[in-house]
Amino acid sequence: MFERLREAINSALDAASRPTDGRELVSGMRDAVIEARAGLEAMRQGVDKTEKQLIVERRSLADAERRGSMAAGIGDQETVEVAEMFATKHRERVVVLQGKLEAQRAELALAERELEAMKAQLKKAAGSSQVDSAWREIEAAGGVRPVTDVQDELLRSQLDRAAREAEAEARLNALKKKMGR
Repeated sequence: MFERLREAINSALDAASRPTDGRELVSGMRDAVIEARAGLEAMRQGVDKTEKQLIVERRSLADAERRGSMAAGIGDQETVEVAEMFATKHRERVVVLQGKLEAQRAELALAERELEAMKAQLKKAAGSSQVDSAWREIEAAGGVRPVTDVQDELLRSQLDRAAREAEAEARLNALKKKMGR
C-alpha cells in the first residue's frame, strides 16, 4: 500500500536535487503525507475488523467445544462428532486470524514509522522552502530575485491552496467515516 507513497516521496526528493520550485516539492510531499495518513486509517480499520472477527471465531470455538462436551455428557456421539468438526473448523480459523492480525499489526507499525519518516522529510523540505519565503520578503522590500515570474507565483499560490483544500477534504472524509456517515 505504501510503495506508491514511498515512490512519490522519493521522486519528490529526486526532484529536489534538480533546480525546481521548493513549494512544488513541498506541496507534493504534503499530498503524499495526506495520502499516507488516509492509508494508515484504512489499515487501522482493517486491524479492528480482524480483531472483531477473531473475537467472533473464539466465541464460536468455545460454543462448539461446550456443545461437544454437553453432548458427550449425555452420550450423544453423533452430536459430539458434529461439534468436534465445527470446533476444528473454528480452531483453524482462529489460528489464521491470529496470524493475519499479527501481520496487519506489523504492517501498520511499519507504515506508521514510514509516515513519521515522510513527515520528517517534509519538515526538512519545508525548511528549505523558507529560503523561497525569504526571497519573497527581499522582493517585497524592493530587491530583485533572479527568475521571478508573477504568473508562476500565482500558479504556486493556487496549487498551495488546492493542497490545503485537499487536506481539509481528506480530514472531513475521515471524520465522516469515523462517525459512520
